[in-house]
Amino acid sequence: MNHQRIEVDVLVVGSGPVGATFARTLVDGGREVMVVDAGPQLSSRPGEHLKNHLAYQHSHERFGTLIRGHLHPLSRAAPAAVPDQLISLDAGVATYAVGGMATHWTGVTPRHHPGVERSDVIPAAEWDALYGDAEALLNTRTDLTADAISHQVVLDALADEYAELPRPYGVQHLPMAAERRTDNPRLVRWTGADTILGPLADGARDGFVLREQHQCTRLVPTADGSRIAYAEIVDHIAWRTLRVEATTYVVACGAVLTPQLLHASGIRPPALGRYLTEQPVAFCQVVLRDDLVGRVATDPRFADRVATHRARHPDDVLPIPADDFDPNVWIPVSRGRPWHCQVHRDLPYDGMVPDPDVDERLVVDLRWFGLVDPRPENRVRFSDTARDRYDMPEARFEFSLGEADRVRQHRMMADLHRAAAALGPYLPGSEPRFVIPTLPLHIAGTTRMGSDPGTSVVDTGSRVWGVENLYLGGNGVIPTGTASNPTLTSVALALRAARGILGSGRQLPAERHAHEQRPRTPVPR
Repeated sequence: MNHQRIEVDVLVVGSGPVGATFARTLVDGGREVMVVDAGPQLSSRPGEHLKNHLAYQHSHERFGTLIRGHLHPLSRAAPAAVPDQLISLDAGVATYAVGGMATHWTGVTPRHHPGVERSDVIPAAEWDALYGDAEALLNTRTDLTADAISHQVVLDALADEYAELPRPYGVQHLPMAAERRTDNPRLVRWTGADTILGPLADGARDGFVLREQHQCTRLVPTADGSRIAYAEIVDHIAWRTLRVEATTYVVACGAVLTPQLLHASGIRPPALGRYLTEQPVAFCQVVLRDDLVGRVATDPRFADRVATHRARHPDDVLPIPADDFDPNVWIPVSRGRPWHCQVHRDLPYDGMVPDPDVDERLVVDLRWFGLVDPRPENRVRFSDTARDRYDMPEARFEFSLGEADRVRQHRMMADLHRAAAALGPYLPGSEPRFVIPTLPLHIAGTTRMGSDPGTSVVDTGSRVWGVENLYLGGNGVIPTGTASNPTLTSVALALRAARGILGSGRQLPAERHAHEQRPRTPVPR
């Protein structure tokens, strides 16, 4: 392999929403940033959501088939789940692509509950400001399907059923990082890493370089371990190794791949990989009740659309237009209900076969996400001998539920039954169940933030304890048990960390002088 030495200001490993947040914030603040990702760029605009393509806009099954090809297992399959298991973490998965999981995520971006989910290491007022900025960066909104007929039917039925829930924890629109296109409102523009990058994705800003299929395999500390001296990066396109020397290093390549890189680099604080959390999922599908569907025809809110639909399709027995948007309804986490509830349509789980005798317009998915307590014995462990397909330390998961976790999940399942009964009968074959094995996509805690180096990997500024120029980002930084989708919180923490990097000064005088004395190798664009 050829070798090349490169100097950069900031190196960001990982190009998902969190890596993109670091890059955008730091470039806007005057820093020069190189982002590397082990995966390829799948679209002309770097990190774009694949669902923006017309072929996948209204086909869950077709999009699901596409996504399965982008989920790479991180460890070998484990034995089958035992019957009494409520969640299984047999093998994590990762998406190796520019944009990461944001090339196919659902776009659900709720704020974490301030008392049940959110960490108190950051003041409440600062959390609110960070969330607002993160929502703007992700283009989070609640009006994506607010006027859809099926959405209103589901929203009204559940609001009646859960009338006792107080504001702001009652039934409401699901916050989504997506918006309808203005040139064709039938199409949706889903947020990807390109949305966060903004002008950087268009090449409209100097000081930013993104390199696809460039895998960081090791961070090499200085002799005293207080700083990272350089990163080793394998260029899988030209088959060469780059030695990248940076002032600041940011690793944001997922809750498994980030601790994997630290382990491979010999950076192994006691909490690395520990305190792992994941969300048990209770799931079912229902067919909307006849009486709920029957009211659509007489509801004045829908009169024009129903009339137009019937004029065009007089033989259709349903009053709901075929191109009606799917529902996106939410019941947030609250103190008495520590689970996150989504009623929508999404990718089908493995083994589910669509019933051709049931009209898809009548089917809705109910997904209830549970919370588990962080415990040090729940962990991802990395081998010093076995290697994965990217020649990195192979991951193994050790995960179980505590008794309090199990009690919560059974309460959550009972609540799922209640919600389903308010909407209609179960779709045959999709009765309520815990999804086993759970597809691990919301793993958190593996590089957790905290104020104690013994029980955390990074400080409250997301900097690795004892390594002054190494910062981490992603779901792994979240130190608490959560039921809600984690991306918004991870982006908020990345904003905070990036602003902290900017506030800490670009370089120390001695470092600046040393860099000025060395010949620099320019970074090809």
